[in-house]
Amino acid sequence: MEYSNILKNELIFEYAAGTSSLAKSLMASTYLFLNSKESSIYNQFEDYCGEELKNVSKIKPNKLTANDCINKQDMDQISSSNFIESPINKFITNLKDLKWKKVYNGFYEYSFNLSNTEKAKLIKMKPGTKAPLHSHNGREYILVLEGNFSDEYGTYSKGSLQINDSKIKHTPTACKNEGCICLSITEGGVVFFGPFALILNIITLIKSFFPFTK
Repeated sequence: MEYSNILKNELIFEYAAGTSSLAKSLMASTYLFLNSKESSIYNQFEDYCGEELKNVSKIKPNKLTANDCINKQDMDQISSSNFIESPINKFITNLKDLKWKKVYNGFYEYSFNLSNTEKAKLIKMKPGTKAPLHSHNGREYILVLEGNFSDEYGTYSKGSLQINDSKIKHTPTACKNEGCICLSITEGGVVFFGPFALILNIITLIKSFFPFTK
């Protein structure tokens, strides 16, 4: 749990510093939208970055002072009411109108472009659906947008963010009542384990040779 919190704080810090990729920025901003209490951490990081900017003499922004980068808003007043809509709505208007791609029974995906070089994915699991045991060649970020799911490490409801590295193997299972919809980004391909691992990994390898198209 402590390691997971470190990874979450790392994600938020990179977002506050303006150094994260577009995909990670979407993940961080959507996470903050769903968890207004985490906004205080974001504002602390943003203030820190602003203070550090004041100490760097070589950087002289045009028409912008270092003080402009320091958030003076009272953290106690940060709440979800500060946001008009979820950041993901800049790319997807309505989750119910999507043309989901069926991967296997009860498991669906919807991939979308963030830019010419970056993409993100939505995952929908119908109630009780279980994904095969797998890991990733790199970090995997999973943010629950609707419903909830569980794995060997816990249960994740709306607003929960799970960050897994290549050492984590898990079998996500959607709740039996409502299933779940999650925002997902990965830094590397999926690696399957278990009885059908060889077939699944071959299929994944073949898919990796085809360029992403919307």
